[in-house]
Amino acid sequence: MQRRISTYVFGDDPILQAGVVSQLRMRPDVRVVEAAEVDEAEVAVVVADLLDDDVLRVLRAVRRGRAPRLVLVLRVIDDAALVAAAEAGVSGLLRRSDAGPDMLVRTIHQVASGDGVIPSDLLARLLGQVGRLQRQVLSPRGLAFSGLSEREVQVLRLVAEGRDTAEIARELCYSQRTVKNILHDVTTRLQLRNRSHAVAYAVREGLI
Repeated sequence: MQRRISTYVFGDDPILQAGVVSQLRMRPDVRVVEAAEVDEAEVAVVVADLLDDDVLRVLRAVRRGRAPRLVLVLRVIDDAALVAAAEAGVSGLLRRSDAGPDMLVRTIHQVASGDGVIPSDLLARLLGQVGRLQRQVLSPRGLAFSGLSEREVQVLRLVAEGRDTAEIARELCYSQRTVKNILHDVTTRLQLRNRSHAVAYAVREGLI
């Protein structure tokens, strides 16, 4: 028997919301839940014209509690909306003009299974935004998206090899105080308990 995906629908226009709900209720593989049951939903579909402050508040409110995966359907998707959607934790992004019943249900299934969904042209624009952020904001400050600078990664790599503070300082031509400060900054900024926790974080993130 086909599994039914519990899905909550929010529309910034009542008629629009009713139309989406009506279409999804006709599908045997989707179970539409009401707002009172949103914590039970696997997927939340938010449909709007623009990604404005009101819609962002809805996305944040839905992400509370059990945090269903988010599908956002917009009439207009500009570069600012792309970045804001990513920051809001959206897993699937569709244009209203593309979001027919079959496409929407297919996206719900993909998002429920843990995949991300975004049209290829929007993905190219999002990657362009990420590249500009790295070049213009992070790189001039010696940072990467991991939140670690190159010298922080170097120090953690040597810690992972079992080097002590003095050995790391000699290897990188730093003072021991500098090495200690780097490790302190990393553990404090990323809320890590100690050096071992910092190394575990770097391994998990694929940095070393």
